[in-house]
Amino acid sequence: MSKTILISNVTIVNYDREITGDLFIRDGKVEKIGQALQVEADIFLDGTAKNWIVMPGFIDMHIHGSAGFDMMDATEEALRGMSRSLVKEGTTSYLPTTITQRVDAIEAALENVNGFVNNADEAEVLGIHVEGPYISTKWAGAQPIEHITEPSIEQFLKWQQLSGNRIKQVTVAPEVVGGFEFVQTMSEEGIISSIGHSDASSDEVEKAVRLGAKQATHLYNQMRPFHHRDTGVVGSVLLEDHMKVEIIVDYIHSHMKAVNLAYRLKGAEGIILITDAMRAKGLEYGEYDLGGQTVYVTEKGAHLSSGALAGSILTMDQAVRNMKQTTGCSLQELVSMSSTNAAKQLKLSHKGYIDEGFDADLVILDLELNVQKTICRGNIVFES
Repeated sequence: MSKTILISNVTIVNYDREITGDLFIRDGKVEKIGQALQVEADIFLDGTAKNWIVMPGFIDMHIHGSAGFDMMDATEEALRGMSRSLVKEGTTSYLPTTITQRVDAIEAALENVNGFVNNADEAEVLGIHVEGPYISTKWAGAQPIEHITEPSIEQFLKWQQLSGNRIKQVTVAPEVVGGFEFVQTMSEEGIISSIGHSDASSDEVEKAVRLGAKQATHLYNQMRPFHHRDTGVVGSVLLEDHMKVEIIVDYIHSHMKAVNLAYRLKGAEGIILITDAMRAKGLEYGEYDLGGQTVYVTEKGAHLSSGALAGSILTMDQAVRNMKQTTGCSLQELVSMSSTNAAKQLKLSHKGYIDEGFDADLVILDLELNVQKTICRGNIVFES
């Protein structure tokens, strides 16, 4: 059983409100919020004179790997290694993400998540994000072209069964053969269809949205760009009110002005901060593997030999700091973009918000938004 925790004299920030006060945590949940709470606790964290900010723990909906591990390793050790490493950046839950690969490699990765249960000291695996293989060869990026295939509902439903119904999101190019039918079926199955690695026209994006597409994968990257005679994927998803957009705010995948443009058009309620990180995150520069391809990681990011970007080495806390620096957004807006929007997309009624009865998934930050402590389901799992 987790210990009770009292956190006092802190600024508690949600997407819709901000208060100064105390938090009491018991059995992995927030039990009380108030001023000067008079309760006995096993652990007392006093924020007096520390200017601590408490936000809902970050949720990363798109991440391939970290700390030398990758989802596609298809081992328990890999998921544990990722889950342990992510808490250092304030991430309390995430969707391990596949890459376009051989069918047997994808299926092994999916089966590996089926039945996986996190330990108390780990960021929680919320489900799976399947990125590819149902994408456009024109916008493959670092997705191996030789394994790209047309969408197959039958195959995907088999994959969902193998995963133990843990697939929550799929990146798809709706314009490819069978794409629209696939998007509609995903919507009916309650799975997020995210338009990505796509050459869709503005009309095709609009059709996909009507059929249930809800999101766009790493905005700007590997999608038909904006043109004044066809807004493509980029322009269309920015203008679609019901679409959320993932953004990798590392200043490598997107220029600061492009990030600002998205913020002004979508607002905080329309943006989901992600890392799209690969296994080199948190490690030294050098050569690494992604989907069977050699990735060269330098101060300029992670690239294939062709020069194509191959994921990132971004952390969620750095993404949050970058977003604040670039847009001047409020703390409440940062909560939306780093946690609440993801929780809403995933239909999680117990995460992405700090309130009585919600999971005690919290990140404690200083005024510069550096992680001081991370709490997962009521357990202090990281302290700086």
